[in-house]
Amino acid sequence: MRLFRADPAAPHHTRNPSALTSFVDEVYATLSGLFAYAAVLALFVVLGTHLWKQLPDATATAAPAAPTGWSLAARPAPAFAISKLDPRDKTEAYEVLRHPEGGRKDVFRWTDADGVPVAELEIYRPGGEAAGPAVTEIAARLDPGGVRELEAAGIVDSKFGSVTLLRPARQDGSRACLGFLEQADAPDLRISGWTCQGASLPAQRAAIVCMLNRLTLLAAGNDPRLAALFAHAELRRTDCVTSGPPALSADWVMGSANPRLRGAL
Repeated sequence: MRLFRADPAAPHHTRNPSALTSFVDEVYATLSGLFAYAAVLALFVVLGTHLWKQLPDATATAAPAAPTGWSLAARPAPAFAISKLDPRDKTEAYEVLRHPEGGRKDVFRWTDADGVPVAELEIYRPGGEAAGPAVTEIAARLDPGGVRELEAAGIVDSKFGSVTLLRPARQDGSRACLGFLEQADAPDLRISGWTCQGASLPAQRAAIVCMLNRLTLLAAGNDPRLAALFAHAELRRTDCVTSGPPALSADWVMGSANPRLRGAL
């Protein structure tokens, strides 16, 4: 009887399980790598989204918005000085306001013993900012509780030249105050303010003339025109009197000779 031997190639079926196992392992390894890659990618997406949301807050904290209006200057160097109008029971305050566009306001304020404002003087040197009407600003400073219309109240002469006087168009029984305005062209300078000192209109006019005649320049900075303006003004300065007959003569528009100018400005 002839015996048949197994074909040597037959054992290939014994090697198939190992090849299949290797293929499955490779698939698992590939899928594991893809899952790991996807997980890392998702982590980066989540982290990037979180950082993006936090970026505006960090920027706002690091770089605050620039101021858009007037602000009080810290430790400013005084550019002007003025002797006390009335040393009896009066307190003087001096402050400097600056605007981001370059404007500067030097403001003097006087109050009585009870803290009630009695006078104010402002020297405004504009920059690139848009300035409102001077008369409107004076009216707001005269009556902070509610802007009232002002009317012309004559003209007085000071060392800076003719100064326009203003008063409330309608008196409501409150104390009488008088505003003033002087505008210079070279340099661009506006001097304005108000006073409630004096029991009569002529006395208030004399107080305004006295206030302006006592105003002096301490530092012109890099503006030679400002220095020239005050140097020429000093040549016109007169003695300051605030009471008695000399005070009346300090006003060249007064009494019956004073035209009563009507109409709100």
